Amino acid sequence: MINQRSIVGLLFIALLFGISSKTKAQSHSGDVFVDKSGVIRWGDTKKEVHGFGVNYTAPFAHAYRSAEKKGFDIKKEIDKDVYHFARLGFDLYRIHVWDTEISDEEGNLLENEHLETFDYLLNQLKQHGINFVITPIAYWGNGWPEPDEDTPGFSDKYGKDKSLTNPDAIKAQENYLAQFLNHINPYTGIAYKNEPNLIAVEISNEPHHRGTPQEVTAFIKKMVSAIQSTGAKKPVFYNVSHSIHLADAYFDAGIQGGTFQWYPTGLGFGKELEGNLLPNVNEYDIPFNEVIKEHHAAKIVYEFDAADVNKSYMYPAMARSFREAGIQLATHFAYDPTFLAYANTEYNTHYMNLNYVPHKALGLMIASEIFHEVPLGKEQGTYPENLQFGDFKISYDGDVASYNSSEKFIYTNSTKIEPKNASKLKAIAGHGNSQIVKYNGRGAYFLDKLEMGIWRLEVMPDPVIVKNPFGKNSLDKTVAVISWKANTMKLNIEELGGDFNISGINSGNNFEAEVKGGEFNITPGTYLLKSNGKSFGLDKYKSDKRFDLKGFQAPRSTVDKTYLVHQPAEISEINARLEIQATVVSNNNIEKVEAWFQNGNTYESAKLKAGNNYDYSVEVPEKVLDNGFLNYRIIVTTDKGKITFPGGVEGSPSDWDFHSSASYEVPIVYKNTPVSLFNASKDSDKMVRQWFPGNKVIPVNESVSEFQVRVDQLFHEDVENKNAEPIYDYSFRYNFNQNIANRPINTKNKLVLTARSLNDKSEKIQVSLVMDNGASFGKIVELSPEVKEISIDLNELKPVKTVTLPRPYPGFLPYYFDHSYKGDLKLENVESVQFSIGPGIEAENLQTAHSVGIRSLKLE
Repeated sequence: MINQRSIVGLLFIALLFGISSKTKAQSHSGDVFVDKSGVIRWGDTKKEVHGFGVNYTAPFAHAYRSAEKKGFDIKKEIDKDVYHFARLGFDLYRIHVWDTEISDEEGNLLENEHLETFDYLLNQLKQHGINFVITPIAYWGNGWPEPDEDTPGFSDKYGKDKSLTNPDAIKAQENYLAQFLNHINPYTGIAYKNEPNLIAVEISNEPHHRGTPQEVTAFIKKMVSAIQSTGAKKPVFYNVSHSIHLADAYFDAGIQGGTFQWYPTGLGFGKELEGNLLPNVNEYDIPFNEVIKEHHAAKIVYEFDAADVNKSYMYPAMARSFREAGIQLATHFAYDPTFLAYANTEYNTHYMNLNYVPHKALGLMIASEIFHEVPLGKEQGTYPENLQFGDFKISYDGDVASYNSSEKFIYTNSTKIEPKNASKLKAIAGHGNSQIVKYNGRGAYFLDKLEMGIWRLEVMPDPVIVKNPFGKNSLDKTVAVISWKANTMKLNIEELGGDFNISGINSGNNFEAEVKGGEFNITPGTYLLKSNGKSFGLDKYKSDKRFDLKGFQAPRSTVDKTYLVHQPAEISEINARLEIQATVVSNNNIEKVEAWFQNGNTYESAKLKAGNNYDYSVEVPEKVLDNGFLNYRIIVTTDKGKITFPGGVEGSPSDWDFHSSASYEVPIVYKNTPVSLFNASKDSDKMVRQWFPGNKVIPVNESVSEFQVRVDQLFHEDVENKNAEPIYDYSFRYNFNQNIANRPINTKNKLVLTARSLNDKSEKIQVSLVMDNGASFGKIVELSPEVKEISIDLNELKPVKTVTLPRPYPGFLPYYFDHSYKGDLKLENVESVQFSIGPGIEAENLQTAHSVGIRSLKLE
């Protein structure tokens, strides 16, 4: 347990030096309240409460156990991550507490290491001006992704279902909630119920009620009463995004607001989802919003993420849609503790950390600005018109989101946007290049104006993702590494000029240089930039709300060997330009990267050129681009020897004892060869669809497979939304961007589908091409029990409905994407095929079984 004398000393030091707020959040006295319009307001100023941040689980479950396994001091790790929360402008934190680890079967609160670490985290957040929404009950075990442990709590004894109905379980929860709210945080000396930074209490995480409205209302009332019995004045929220047919029952129980989630790309795809997913986040439509208004209730989002997506553009788009829907607060799920982010084991369908995915973290930084700048309920239009609003801009092309105000300039990837007023900028945060910063490193950077001619620069190290982060992960599997290199940066800040002084100011950083022409080499760290003739007293400067002046947190280099990341082209054409690109990072000095090519009996080699410290490319010699199979290997020469890829095999193919036969392979075809959009043999694992037990891939012969879909009925009642209107449709989609990357398709004029019905009767299926703006053009065709090639002229494709795929959580969100596009099919903009079972089927057959087998789809 914690040493009480140490706590007293800590509190004394905090009072003596006046620890300042580090983010947008300001100190407020009194509790917040929900007004008659359903808006959360500060008790002292009556102003609207703003808040945005993350979920973060370090004190509990897998994260806590992993820190112990790997020998990390969990509190020091928390300090590092909370620094980055503040650095990113977050002012809100949320977590579903693992009650099963800090309670017994009767609901008594256990004063153990998990609760003590949680108290430490809350105090660190508080010191950085970050508020919190706490969910005291999670209802599940502490194992994920490991097996559950035998824990002492009531959730372990009763499980979620019985916890909602069993009288003894309900009594235990009442006891637990009261003790939880009365608990005094030893680091602050304040009980949770009185903590000014605690904005609201969400009773439990995703309860999934199955009872009657009366039973549900009675249960929630008991939980609300337990909280209020402590004298707590905090607004009480309840999850209302599940079992939404019970919406009235929830709000009849005396709660002040509802909590929501959003996973617009589903969960658990196992690999990165491809294509433009902005249509998936066009709107956050709440079908029971009138119920919320009638009860004058507030709305907050407890969890959201674009799962299985390694892109930044989704987060600002989601934030925009949340604000349109009247969502006041939101927290992303979940920020990976930095010490775990190399493996992404905690929740492998999610991946968020400033060190490892800086573009995504900056996307959240921009989302935070949206939550503080965009008015509640303001309509922003329909995609694609809603990609630019206020000072914000979102682009699928280049994966760029930006915030360009008169004082702040934030961008997630390289952008050509002109700053609104460069001379008035006070804060810049970016990744890649802009009109202000040219940088060839891979990490994020932050520039903050301290006074005229004095700027603070913070440069993060370079992350390299070396394996699929969304797959089956393990603490023994590295999915990303951190590299420390000197990268080139050039600044175009008028008041600094081209010639200025730069000096390292974080601990151990002794870098000093006089910059000429605005360009310099820089390694990770924090620096002071001074225009010529300017002086600055570090010791006299009061720390900014967003950072400690000399602060810097980042993992040291984790590169333990030579890694090469390369994706060969799916296919290419004879003599067409073909470039191969590779990312290489090594713990040794890289001297040369070369490729050895073979096509039949023709051999060639070429040296890959370095674009920076990591990215290499070369154009494949035309000599080996004849009809056939292009095979090649990439050899990396370091000062310690040669390594050959694929496989990372030591040595070179020129060595007499080199034993690996692995190579990359690209088919080289004639220009008039049909373009494969879908081939069941190799593309089925990337088909996006709802799971059904009858869906599978079967081999037909050595070279042909069949993707089979069997559904027992087209509409299944959603137990979470029993009032939903039936939609008789089963759709699935494949993104073929990689298949057509090196194949011009504008000269093609028909689709050829090879498929069959799996029944002894014909089946109808709609085949649609989906453009990158979400508009679909399709035609219904009839499949026979015999395998046939069915030709569809492209001019026969007509506008059809686009299904939102993957299917989102919560399930009440729109099934179809309602776009505003009124134009024709543009073949150069297509990126996926949507197959739909349902359109054209007679009413009497909609709820009967249907099954199809698809072998291929080509453009000819």
